[in-house]
Amino acid sequence: MTGQRHWSQMQDWSLDWGMRLLFAVYRLCGRRMLQVFLYPVVSYYWLANAEARRASRDYLARLAAFEPDLKLSASLFHSYRHFLTFANAIIDKLAAWSGLIDINDVEFVGREQLLADLGAGRGALLLASHLGNPEVCRVMADRDAAVKITVLVHTKHAAKFNRLLRRYNPGSAMNLLQVTEINAATAMLLAEKIEQGELVVIAADRTPVNGGRTLSVDFLGAAAKLPIGPFLLAGLLKCPVYYLFCIKQDNRHRIVFERAGDALSWRREQRDAAVRQAACRYAQRLQTYTVSAPLQWFNFYDFWQT
Repeated sequence: MTGQRHWSQMQDWSLDWGMRLLFAVYRLCGRRMLQVFLYPVVSYYWLANAEARRASRDYLARLAAFEPDLKLSASLFHSYRHFLTFANAIIDKLAAWSGLIDINDVEFVGREQLLADLGAGRGALLLASHLGNPEVCRVMADRDAAVKITVLVHTKHAAKFNRLLRRYNPGSAMNLLQVTEINAATAMLLAEKIEQGELVVIAADRTPVNGGRTLSVDFLGAAAKLPIGPFLLAGLLKCPVYYLFCIKQDNRHRIVFERAGDALSWRREQRDAAVRQAACRYAQRLQTYTVSAPLQWFNFYDFWQT
């Protein structure tokens, strides 16, 4: 990547004191008062994190060229708005875990079909992304008590964040599982969870921490790399596969469970072609939702590896 750090080596800004301060203000004083504190905290992050700021502007430039009707640009103003949206998403993430997001503020799309698949006795694999706020789907675990959710995360902060979230909601049916690679042991653990009727969520839009295999797909008019692991996992688990998108529109969270199909299957000689087709289809759907919520794209690193 010619001097660019891998995304996993970058500091996790969402766990810093500023986000905790903002959430404390939100819990005590509400969303309106939060905005008063939001600007100085985000301004500090935006000014101090030059690498993320460059990534933001690069993304906005590509988006502007790909979809001019959005009327966005790589300006400092739009980059700052991008950071503001991210900070609000972190607050929403913690609010979801602490039970402060009302079920009436959430719109589900495709939930009935997902529950029908779960009713057949097996779980499902959800391919998520860093678009929007997929953690808000935690409210589904509150609404449907029998639904258990395991989210795979590739960050050393997973255990720390788990403890923080447990503090706000000790009885949560959603768990973060830290993994650095999808190996045989990981696949067996996840297969057990699927057999028990659980939902397994994995982001499919970031390259592996350990430098594992990737493939190139077209995204916003240029080649970008996706990890092979999540799509291989979709074949190994032999369960229904869904795309998971959660974006915020008109102050409401819209959670979309879009069925990608039944379990991926292939003969040995067809595996690479089947995985590539699945990855390209995922990239197309991710692109569609990204254009619909352009400032909710939260990959603040050199996604296209320029």
